[in-house]
Amino acid sequence: MLRSLVGSEMCIRDRMKEVAMAYKELVQSKGIEIEEEPWNQLEKAISQVFNSWYSEKAKAYREILGISEDWGTAVVVQKMVFGNLDVNSGSGVLFTRNPREHSDKLVLWGDFTTGAQGEDIVSGLVKTYPLSVEQKIIEGRTDEKSLEESFPELYITLKEIAEKLVYSERWDHQEMEFTFEGRGKDNLYVLQTREMGVARTELVKVFIPSEMLTKSKLGTGIGVSGAALSGRIVFDVEDIKEFKMKEPDKAVILVRADTVPDDIVHIASADGILTARGGSTSHASIIATKLGKTCVVGFSRMLVYQNEKKCKIGKKLLKKGDLISIDGRSGLVYLGEHPIQTINLTLGCF
Repeated sequence: MLRSLVGSEMCIRDRMKEVAMAYKELVQSKGIEIEEEPWNQLEKAISQVFNSWYSEKAKAYREILGISEDWGTAVVVQKMVFGNLDVNSGSGVLFTRNPREHSDKLVLWGDFTTGAQGEDIVSGLVKTYPLSVEQKIIEGRTDEKSLEESFPELYITLKEIAEKLVYSERWDHQEMEFTFEGRGKDNLYVLQTREMGVARTELVKVFIPSEMLTKSKLGTGIGVSGAALSGRIVFDVEDIKEFKMKEPDKAVILVRADTVPDDIVHIASADGILTARGGSTSHASIIATKLGKTCVVGFSRMLVYQNEKKCKIGKKLLKKGDLISIDGRSGLVYLGEHPIQTINLTLGCF
């Protein structure tokens, strides 16, 4: 049995090496030089990070979020940790409290997945799972395994770290990124941590309960920001411009399978975002929250055909311009347009 496992592992490594060498040959065939010397590789990587401050994507990001051009960026060089090492490895992003509530109660809240790096989670490219049992119950994800249940030792260690920062060191509640290379606590790495935002009270739009609203329900995703919103389905910036010209008073909801950092212009231009993949710490979630957009992610019932500008939710086929409604608090998605009222609520923020 042991020989079989060792042989299988060697076979996988040989195949990975074969794929890597084939990719190298392809890159070189395009006239792209590959730096072989490790120190030169490091210097080049550092330079690329510094130069990224001047990229068009970064300029758009700063303009939309009101970040000064004079700040510049920094580079941190650290040991590589592999969340994609095997099925017992993984990555995650956590908040030390429920980001949607005013409560100061410490609870681990966020997303994690196995066999993937943190960038995969932030980009919304992988299926993610809740961190705590409390989170999965509140978000209605009771059929999913939480980190607390799947990796109890890692969960306990993360909670101890969070308690030390918030209770002992008197830090504000934190947003933390972590990676683990195995089940034991010695395999856990906290990559970075930063302060969360402050909860606020404001007027919130909610759908008026009705029989029609109930019949129009298409399913539930993960609500991360905003509240009730009805609008036209759009798939790109051109669609947004088209409907903003035709119906300036009508909201538009960007529908995507997932989002990447390059989509910040799309997110900023739309009134709402609905994605098939991603969790509460994905790129779409963080940016939508910062920009005050209504956002529902992880709506797994939806298949998006981006090039054809249509999506399928269950048996319903929807196209560009069709009306849809989303609730950024509950994650509920409805077919059509529905009446909305305003109430006073206390909201959390990232």
